Amino acid sequence: MARAEQPVLGLPGGLELRPWRLSDADVLVTAGQDPGIRHWNRLLVDTPDDARRRIERMHERWTAELSAIWAIARPDGEALGLIGWGDIDLSGGSAEIVYWILPSARGAGVTVEATRRVSAWALNDLGLHRLRLCHSVANPASCRVAVKAGFSLEGTMRSALLHADGWHDEHLHALVQGDL
Repeated sequence: MARAEQPVLGLPGGLELRPWRLSDADVLVTAGQDPGIRHWNRLLVDTPDDARRRIERMHERWTAELSAIWAIARPDGEALGLIGWGDIDLSGGSAEIVYWILPSARGAGVTVEATRRVSAWALNDLGLHRLRLCHSVANPASCRVAVKAGFSLEGTMRSALLHADGWHDEHLHALVQGDL
């Protein structure tokens, strides 16, 4: 994985998944200020300096084969979301997806397409066997993304993740080699 440069992956409509750039720092700050993103995601940043450090850390984690995080970008290069794999276990063949999308890009199926694309990459190019998608049971939008992207609902994990408003039960969805 890390021996090569992180690939750029195409999406329908001219969108692409590309590595984060230091010049994208303001997008990370904007995401950290969005109430919807802030509610469902952890590890957000509040300042451009924090954002640049986060982007540098994304590149370090790619090199260390621990994660693969892309910016979801318009044809002009403007980032409008984040998607990728955290908790990559190459020897165990698994990873967990993370994503968010800015309000201006919601509702157009972008997250579903990006999820399908990074899933195909993880299974076919990276050679993983099992991909996880976990979300709060109170987040129906993420449940729709999981189902539309082909992830099967496997169950509910009780009190599994601490959000800003307390502990949430989480749905566990999975996609395994052969599902696509």
